[in-house]
Amino acid sequence: MPAKRRINTEATEEDVRIDKSLRPEKLEDYIGQEKTKDNLRVYIDAAKMRGDSLDHVLFYGPPGLGKTTLAGIIANEMGTHMKVTSGPAIEKPGEMAAILNSLQPGDILFVDEIHRLNRQVEEVLYPAMEDYAIDIVIGKGATARSIRLELPKFTLVGATTRPGMLTAPLRDRFGVVAHLDYYSPEELMLIVLRSARLLNVEIDGEGAYQLARRSRGTPRLANRLLKRVRDFAQVRYDGKITEEVASVALDLLDVDQYGLEMLDRRILTTMITKFCGGPVGLETLAASIGEDAGTIEDVYEPFLLKNGFINRTPRGRMVTPLAYRHLGYPEPEEM
Repeated sequence: MPAKRRINTEATEEDVRIDKSLRPEKLEDYIGQEKTKDNLRVYIDAAKMRGDSLDHVLFYGPPGLGKTTLAGIIANEMGTHMKVTSGPAIEKPGEMAAILNSLQPGDILFVDEIHRLNRQVEEVLYPAMEDYAIDIVIGKGATARSIRLELPKFTLVGATTRPGMLTAPLRDRFGVVAHLDYYSPEELMLIVLRSARLLNVEIDGEGAYQLARRSRGTPRLANRLLKRVRDFAQVRYDGKITEEVASVALDLLDVDQYGLEMLDRRILTTMITKFCGGPVGLETLAASIGEDAGTIEDVYEPFLLKNGFINRTPRGRMVTPLAYRHLGYPEPEEM
């Protein structure tokens, strides 16, 4: 039976409800991603000076890093409205055409998980992005005819965790492509302190840093852990989150000092005990721990790779000496 995931960087209903109040609305309030933020400031200011809409924007990177937040900030900075949808939610070309036809001049259309659009829907976007028009076919057979509907100038903001799954024609139509990377503990500490202030949670710098360094470089997870540690602080302590309170609470939540949780450790332990540290293929590993291969590849593997716990080789995934030391296993001599 799959291990229950205490840590998950995908948005939950609680995240959607709470994060609305925590999300910054202006670029100057957005913490981290400095290069992307500076470039966006230039693009936005230039578009406003020309009285034009912003070029289409594609954000890519692991989940929970602020792609939706940045889309909202673009809408606020441009003084326009944002309509939100996602790739899996749009099943038919007519649904996408209806959304596009409802846009007002300058509007932002945010499409999350844009790599999951089906090809027929995607083809509606090509003329919309390039010529600000959509082609609608009326009738069937010999009487069918095509009508072109003009659209107001709008900005499509796409977000994806898997840019390699985007087709080349769609990817090439984005004028701005930005990669969001994991946050540093120092950046996350500032985010935790800001969120704590908005949530009226008392926290000191050491407690905030303890939360930040165990949050897998992800603001969404940092905010979620802040809310859980707040519960421990209120029930078992005096309500203030200190380094000691944060450490005890996070240990009880099975989040270790590296930010690894139960399934991370299970992945590494399985690779060590069943496959002698690797190499092992993704599908084999997923079957061994009873977890979806896509979840491992999208949610867990990027963090383990970036922090040096596993390596990817042509033959498969391999555990590094750091993972052996962290989990208390003796390192093989050939390593």
